Amino acid sequence: MFGGSLHVLLKMFRAVILFCLLAAAAAGPPVVKTRREIEDLKQTLERSREDDGLTLEERMAMRPLQSEWANSGKFEGDMILTDEQIQDLVDGFSSSGRMATTRANSRWPQSTVVYEFGSGEFNLDQQRYILMVMERLSIRTCVRFRTRTSSDRNFVRITGRSDGCYAHVGFHSTLGAHTLNLARSTPGFGCLDFVTVAHEWYHILGFHHMQSTHNRDEYVRIHWENIQDGFAHAFYRYDDTTNLGIPYEYGSCMHYGTHYFSRNGRPTLSTTRQYNGVLGQTDHISGWDILRLQRHYNCPGAWSDEAMTKARTTAIVQAENGHLVEKELDQPPADEFEHLEDFE
Repeated sequence: MFGGSLHVLLKMFRAVILFCLLAAAAAGPPVVKTRREIEDLKQTLERSREDDGLTLEERMAMRPLQSEWANSGKFEGDMILTDEQIQDLVDGFSSSGRMATTRANSRWPQSTVVYEFGSGEFNLDQQRYILMVMERLSIRTCVRFRTRTSSDRNFVRITGRSDGCYAHVGFHSTLGAHTLNLARSTPGFGCLDFVTVAHEWYHILGFHHMQSTHNRDEYVRIHWENIQDGFAHAFYRYDDTTNLGIPYEYGSCMHYGTHYFSRNGRPTLSTTRQYNGVLGQTDHISGWDILRLQRHYNCPGAWSDEAMTKARTTAIVQAENGHLVEKELDQPPADEFEHLEDFE
């Protein structure tokens, strides 16, 4: 009798385990992607490195709700991928259904970026404006910029092609010329808006977009049904990223806006918490953005309480005289905002 009861209990236990496994499988995406899905992604990533023949002005006319950098025709809008990065992304996607970045180190050696302006690309005022943004990042962090010499094999070439604002992501020891393109315009506008210039430098310095970080689903909701065909990859998350001990931030200069890559004019991204600010803002470089850069390059004092306080209470803005200055600005992280009822 005891043996019969044990047999029944074992059958019930197996049934419960099977039910849980089936429920988990039904609730989430398939772990392994089909060969067609993998090939489609690879081709999409490859095409993102090609010139589609459109100018930034033409893309802005087609998608006016996006920023210039998001309209630049590259991966996620403005990121140039290397062969190795494409392979990493495809490998991660094929095994887990998500993106993965497996490169161990995206930092520039000795925290120093070597750069040159492409010959004849910018006039003096445009060069001065770009250099002003670089100087401000240097003042607030331990990152340094120096001009290229004949012995430098790896460097950033700053160009002004009319097709958009975009850049390589991180340092690549075998790449040689890393590209940072800023379509020429009047300083303060278009790709030469100071936040956009900083955004592209953040890519060069090793950063991806804020909403692709591993824990983004706690803070934003992706409306897949509203995303333009062929652009779902722009909203995948990276499970192997780190936030460097800094809370998720809606006000980051690296965050998508609410309607990026929308196919129907409806939001493609919304917050799961009550936030009254602007996603995808281009008004300032936040204190949290600065702290992320400090910590990524392990700058002195970057892990102190003082640095956290400064990140919360200051931002870099453009003054009326055109100079970039620090301004007191309360910037609470997303963790401090109340959850919307629909997401509780």
